[in-house]
Amino acid sequence: MTSMTIVIGADNAAVSMKAFLTAFLKDSGFTVEDIGVESPNDPTNYPTIAKRVCDALSASGFTKRGILVCGTGIGMCISANKCRGIRAAVCHDNYSAERSVLSNNANVLCMGERVIGRELAKKIVSEWIRLEFKDGPSTPKINEIIALEQPPAV
Repeated sequence: MTSMTIVIGADNAAVSMKAFLTAFLKDSGFTVEDIGVESPNDPTNYPTIAKRVCDALSASGFTKRGILVCGTGIGMCISANKCRGIRAAVCHDNYSAERSVLSNNANVLCMGERVIGRELAKKIVSEWIRLEFKDGPSTPKINEIIALEQPPAV
């Protein structure tokens, strides 16, 4: 599965965690597209970064997965879930990471640098990245989520 490309982004509250995870993913054999930011002084807001990552996933036909990091992961998650085709989840433990993929077919993992440490983040990413959604009991629920993105019929 190391042929997967991961698109990663962070705001200025999580530059350090993004750099750590980027190095970890590259060392693990993944292709990583770093969307930014690079400095804790960069004033780019998290919705802008989330949109950049989500646009990259959409442009790939959703063959890539995304990781977004901010102070808590919450702002990134809310922003990402406004984008069509995105199912983002805040995960600060392995069980949530597992269920985000197996039950919800999440394609974006959100975490908070101010909430978890580096080693836990590495374990969560390792768990999340190795899993794949399988068609089954959760499929009707995923289809309902996808239907929520459709404009109402006129």
